[in-house]
Amino acid sequence: MDVRRVVSLVFLWQLAASVCYYAVFAATPFFRDQFGLSGTAVGLVVTSLTLGYAVFLLPLGALTDRVGERRTLTVGLLGLSVGALLVAGAWSYATLLVGAFLLGSLYGTAMPGTNKAIFDSVPTGRQNLAVGVKQVGVTAGSGVSALLVTGIAGVLFWEAGFYIAAGGGLLVAALFWFVYRGADTGGDAEFPSFRRLLRNRPYRSLTVAGAFLGAGLFTTTGYTILYVEESIGASIALGGLVLAALQVSGSVGRVVTGWLSDALSGDPRRRIAKILLVQTVGSAALFVVVAFVDTTAAAAVAFVVLGFFVLGFTGVYYSCMATVVSAEEMGGATGGGQLALTSGALVAPPAFGYLADTFGYRASWLMLAALALAATVFVVQVIRTEPPADVAAAAAD
Repeated sequence: MDVRRVVSLVFLWQLAASVCYYAVFAATPFFRDQFGLSGTAVGLVVTSLTLGYAVFLLPLGALTDRVGERRTLTVGLLGLSVGALLVAGAWSYATLLVGAFLLGSLYGTAMPGTNKAIFDSVPTGRQNLAVGVKQVGVTAGSGVSALLVTGIAGVLFWEAGFYIAAGGGLLVAALFWFVYRGADTGGDAEFPSFRRLLRNRPYRSLTVAGAFLGAGLFTTTGYTILYVEESIGASIALGGLVLAALQVSGSVGRVVTGWLSDALSGDPRRRIAKILLVQTVGSAALFVVVAFVDTTAAAAVAFVVLGFFVLGFTGVYYSCMATVVSAEEMGGATGGGQLALTSGALVAPPAFGYLADTFGYRASWLMLAALALAATVFVVQVIRTEPPADVAAAAAD
């Protein structure tokens, strides 16, 4: 199948899936108002969403290896559309948590399926850029959901955004099924050798860094609108615009870092890990800036710049991963890496909300800055530590 068609279809799938998934983040102010939630309770909605994602990520990755990405991605997007309808139809806080969990669980098809499609179909010299373009579907989907949910609420009702997201997901799922033709080779569904991966020191350091970075990524996405409304004093609609702008700058970050990963010379592991280090240090610095801004204009600018770093790192994160594990381990390594990113989102959002309720938002953003600084320590270890001999030999070929 033509490379451009593969990347275009995978991007479109990722866009539709992310609109459904990230609509939950955009709807946090409406959950708060409808169910009378505290900041901590809002964080638990995000935790429920990401918990479903984390629990099903590895089983769905194994299933993708068995039946191929065409089937899993199609069924996954159908399930995401149904999940969006369940969240919109929630009649209590408990059913909202259940709906969010189910929605998150089907999003577990995204990373294994889309990465498999890219690495199976795109030539080696263009894979990093292709991953960056594919990852733009995540930030673009989140930006669209922010505008969709917050914008349509002023005209109709907030649930309408979820209905539109679900309808779009169903259409894209049908298109993907009929048009996509990938390397759907069957096989036995096996879990990867995590014992071997855990003995891989740079991979281990990268996943620990991923847990800290994931905490910042998902928490920022979940609380931007609430922060702009409650702390800065702007409207929810303006908060949606800020979140959308944040996602646009994150998309730029993913494409730019993907291009740099392919274009710069030198040892692949070191050069890509150094790009990730810049993203990590930049995230820490911008979290501090966000903690101290107090006007709408300053907050908007700070969030746009923050997005380039904290939302723009995921493509280069997986590109770096491909330099420290063998090709045969990439599927399992991707699942473990995404699980690490998601694990940070299980604890950080409620902690962020608790600090905001108790001490104010400044303490919350400084917490994320500290986590980003902790991530830099482990990214440096990736740069300094050699991968296993077989991986190093393959990278040199």
